Amino acid sequence: MVIDERECRREEMAAIARQIMIAGRTAPKGKGIDIIEIVTVTGETIAELAGAVRDASAATGMKFFLRDAENIRQADAVILVGSRSSVMSLNCGYCGYPTCVAKNEHPDVPCAINMTDLGIAIGSMTAKAADLRVDSRVMFSVGFAARRIGLLTDCHAVYAIPLSASSKNPFFDRPSTR
Repeated sequence: MVIDERECRREEMAAIARQIMIAGRTAPKGKGIDIIEIVTVTGETIAELAGAVRDASAATGMKFFLRDAENIRQADAVILVGSRSSVMSLNCGYCGYPTCVAKNEHPDVPCAINMTDLGIAIGSMTAKAADLRVDSRVMFSVGFAARRIGLLTDCHAVYAIPLSASSKNPFFDRPSTR
């Protein structure tokens, strides 16, 4: 039997994305409370997401969204990772309010510990991608657009990690939008 890498790449990238999602799930969480949500999109859903990123560019005036929309079309998979809002009752003040009770009067302001947990999960996931030798990049724009089209809507912040296994990293040496 001869197995051509080009023929099995899509299947392998789905398996790799699952491993990366596990890295996000097992990342340390503040107070041990898991508020992270993770999904992977592939195929036509990537095209739909790219269209949403393009639409978000028009709505926000952010030109780099256009570049990112085209960029994710080159991805084999796009992982979306977000954080649900849950006050950790530490009264740390990192959110800008002196106590969690004061912060709760402003439910649209995320708990800083939730955002820290999200950052740690993203770091674990991108490290796993590097361990598995697939190209990746963290993208705010794609996560922003994902929420707008109803993906991970329970999350107050969403980021995307597009993945690629190609001879040239499509997420590096990208054209500037400035």
